[in-house]
Formats: sequence, structure tokens, C-alpha cells
Amino acid sequence: MQLFYDENLTKESKTHVIGIEESNHILRVLRKSVGDKIYLTNGKGYGFTTEIIGIKSKKCEISILDTFFEEPLPYQLNIAIAPPKSSDRFEFFLEKATEIGITEITPLLCANSERKRLNLKRSFKIIQSAMKQSQRLHLPKLNEMISFEQFISTDFANTKKVIAHCEDKEKISVKDILNQSTNICGLIGPEGDFSSSEINMALDNGFQAVSLGEKRLRTETAGLYLCQAIAFNV
Repeated sequence: MQLFYDENLTKESKTHVIGIEESNHILRVLRKSVGDKIYLTNGKGYGFTTEIIGIKSKKCEISILDTFFEEPLPYQLNIAIAPPKSSDRFEFFLEKATEIGITEITPLLCANSERKRLNLKRSFKIIQSAMKQSQRLHLPKLNEMISFEQFISTDFANTKKVIAHCEDKEKISVKDILNQSTNICGLIGPEGDFSSSEINMALDNGFQAVSLGEKRLRTETAGLYLCQAIAFNV
């Protein structure tokens, strides 16, 4: 099943005109035509079996034949991560985290950050494409880049807050996280790690240090390790 995305579809939709970008892919790349069935999601858990019934101004007009729903993940995982200098490596994280299962991604601006700006539009497209490729029906939320100080001062009600860092401090195991909450917020630092003051600031704001194993991991690898560890232990 090839999946397409249109955020404006709702479970009450009977007919709909798909946006120009997805319509272009459907009509010009895949050469679909009137009478063909296609599958869409609105990224909010709903999937739609549809039939192309017309073409208006190079856009697909569809009729909804069936609507189905995918339950959300049994956990909520927000990873706040400092994007590495290489945009390719950050995009790899976005793609694979979406495939594995994540609910929210927050790019962090830290003291040691080498990347201070992001192309959010491109990042969103990477996530959207990964959702469709993996046939998930829930689109992870992508936040704008925020400073480390702003992020850790946010009120995360009923959430287990952890920080992965390289300093030799007392740390809990990833396996213990889900024993305490299914709402998890994880901090992943930049190349060069969080500064000592950032680590102490996080601990003072209720974050616990978490171990991701004995070896030092790249930023994007650490983020994916946490994603997989949470998904595997649910």
C-alpha cells in the first residue's frame, strides 16, 4: 500500500481535493487516473481508502470509500536534540526516529551547538515522507528550535525527564524509564556534549541522567538508541 498525506482530511470527509504537491506525485509521477484507488492519511491516526473521481486544476478530486483508525503509540516520547553540524545526519535521525516511533521532536540550541539554524520546512518533509514510507498514520510533531534554558524550564506534567550526557555521574538505566512513566522527555546533546552548567541546570530542573551504554555515541545515534530502547521495552 502506497500512502499519501493530506492534513485537511477528516473522518467526516466524503469527498476531497488533494493538495497540489501530493496530486502532482499521484498524477504525474505515478500516472494515476480517474477510477484508481489511493490511500491517504491525515497524520492524526486516520487512514482513508479513496477513489479518484476527477481532476481539477491539476489536483485530484477523491471520493472516500472507507475510513480506518490506527491507535497511537502506547507511550509519548519527546526527544529534544541538538542537531549535528551535518544536516544529513540530522535528517537521518528524523527519518529513522519516525519509522521506529516517536511523538515529538524538539531541536535544541545548546552552548556547544555547531548548528544554530534549521530548515524546518525540509525537516518536516523528511518526517512526512518517513511516516508514509513506514505506513504510520500518526505524524510526529516537529517543534521550532528552542534554547536549552527555555526548554528545560517548560512544565512537563506527568512526564519522566531524562538527560543523556557523557560525564561520569550517577545514571539510571533506559530500562527503568518506562517503570516510572509512559510519558518521556529525553535530552540529547550536541557534538561535544552538553556543558557542565547545562547538565547541572537540567538536574536542578528535575531531569535524571540516563545511561545509553558504555560507549560514546554520535548525537543522532544516541537519539535513535533512546527511541529504540523505549519502543522495545513497551
